[in-house]
Amino acid sequence: MSSRLQNILVPVIAVLLGVLVGTIIMIITGYDAVAGFIALWQGAFGDSYFFGETIRQITPYILAGLAVAFAFRTGLFNIGVEGQLIVGWLAAVWVGVAFELPKIIHLPLAVLAAAAAGALWAFIPGFLKAKYRVHEVIVTIMLNYTALHITNYIIRTVLSEKSDRTESIAESASLRSPFFESLTDYSRMHWGILIAIICVIIMWFILEKTTRGFELKAVGFNQHASDYAGMNVKRNIILSMVISGAFAGLAGAMEGLGTFGYAAVKGGFTGVGFDGIAVALLGANSPIGIVLAAILFGSLKVGALNMPLQAGVPNELVDIIIALIVFFVAASYMIRLIIKRFGKKGEK
Repeated sequence: MSSRLQNILVPVIAVLLGVLVGTIIMIITGYDAVAGFIALWQGAFGDSYFFGETIRQITPYILAGLAVAFAFRTGLFNIGVEGQLIVGWLAAVWVGVAFELPKIIHLPLAVLAAAAAGALWAFIPGFLKAKYRVHEVIVTIMLNYTALHITNYIIRTVLSEKSDRTESIAESASLRSPFFESLTDYSRMHWGILIAIICVIIMWFILEKTTRGFELKAVGFNQHASDYAGMNVKRNIILSMVISGAFAGLAGAMEGLGTFGYAAVKGGFTGVGFDGIAVALLGANSPIGIVLAAILFGSLKVGALNMPLQAGVPNELVDIIIALIVFFVAASYMIRLIIKRFGKKGEK
């Protein structure tokens, strides 16, 4: 069996095993699994409103997954997507609140501000990795907390002195559209899904069709060989983290300019950045795989909200299923071993 077919089968089998074990847990704990999954499906795709909300949830997942995957593909572990997302969110909202401009200028400016903020935040671990060999996992985890508390401080003291949230952004900076509202019964779906799809194409093009992308992958694969071949290893490490951070910042813009339209003090992390790790893992760090994984995760997250209402099944069970899927993907060695054995039996 070809390695390419195995790469496709591993996440598919991981999803099936996660759902299977989750079903068994539902039955053991006394819940109606069939009713639970019907409620899950209807909560994600049952009508135009739920469909719009599902697309809205998928959008930042795609971008967060791209951020994680881009770093992985170039040999880096960007665990700081959550923090980069938060600073991107704040930057987008600040531009959306502070300026009065025509929409054709204001909206792109707010989106670009988010990408720049995320890129700048990711530059820090990239620079420390390239210059001083400081491991990016440690730095990015620490910067998640730094981003959370700094943005909370800025919201409280600079952008909103009397409350724990900023003003709503100007209409000229909003990603929302009457077109989607009328199409999806006033869901919060917005134009960000097009930005996410464009970013999927951009990532594919950079990594597969450009010399710079080849260098980034080469440096990630073997820094010493890349340096011997004349590539600037330090510059490529920084560039990889910057591009990854830009994707993460855009994920924050989707929340700030689309879903919510403001920035609020957060008692904890949004979770989107951390879910992006699971999305990238399930999607095998490929652009198309990330889109499919984001669709799955977004559907599960939105559909789960309907499970307690319609079937009396706790939506925490969906989190268990997601965790099981990630577990089985992480245990892909066992799945590959089983696939190989079945493949050999089929050949006989």
